[in-house]
Amino acid sequence: MNGFSLSVVIPSYNEMANLQKGTLEKVKNYLERQKYQYEIIVVDDGSDDGSREFVKKYIKDHPSVKVIENHHSGKAGAVTTGMLAAKNDYVLFADMDQATPIEELEKFLPLLNKGYDVVIGSRSSRRKGAPLSRQIMSKAAILLRSIIIGLPLIKDTQCGFKIFSKKAVQDIFPKIKSIHNNFKSIKGSSVTSGFDVELLYIASLYGYKIKEIPVDWLYVETRRVSPLKDSIDGVIDLLQIRKKIMLGVYK
Repeated sequence: MNGFSLSVVIPSYNEMANLQKGTLEKVKNYLERQKYQYEIIVVDDGSDDGSREFVKKYIKDHPSVKVIENHHSGKAGAVTTGMLAAKNDYVLFADMDQATPIEELEKFLPLLNKGYDVVIGSRSSRRKGAPLSRQIMSKAAILLRSIIIGLPLIKDTQCGFKIFSKKAVQDIFPKIKSIHNNFKSIKGSSVTSGFDVELLYIASLYGYKIKEIPVDWLYVETRRVSPLKDSIDGVIDLLQIRKKIMLGVYK
């Protein structure tokens, strides 16, 4: 892609285990082999396990990697901070654990060439290694989201591997930040399903071209996932989004 430039945003909250496995190094090494301009933005979300210090030490020898020290506001706040700080023409956000490998980006590039503004990964048929409880939870979430919110052409709103054009970022993420009052400080971990749904709903509302494509994805176990609690929270998020839609908040 002529003139293509990419920013990769990676939210990080207590990710020392993944950093020690070399996941950040993997992303950097892949991007170094490409012919386009890139930057990596790690947004530390108030980590207290030493991962913030790890990244700050790492960037001393790798100028293509930047770190933003955020107050602890949850994944949604961290992603939003990074997306708004990105300087390049397209901005991808991806998880530190690399459950969706950075190499899957290659599937996105032809679609960007075809004029899509937002391209999202889909795990719908490739949830490798996920326990049955997670698979059932995911299918139920898709059904409920379709009923409550819509977005019938999108199967998997929650895959943490999404790319946006700079114009889409400039329209969508300030709106998200405003709706959530600049993302207040929180306690503990917070990964809300509503954030991704809101992003895609706003993108659709604003007329951006969205494409969903299957990506390789490997389930990575984490203590931050609680099937019952997350399912209840997910339904509450959807109902809150429906309320905002009815009140015209997203317009």
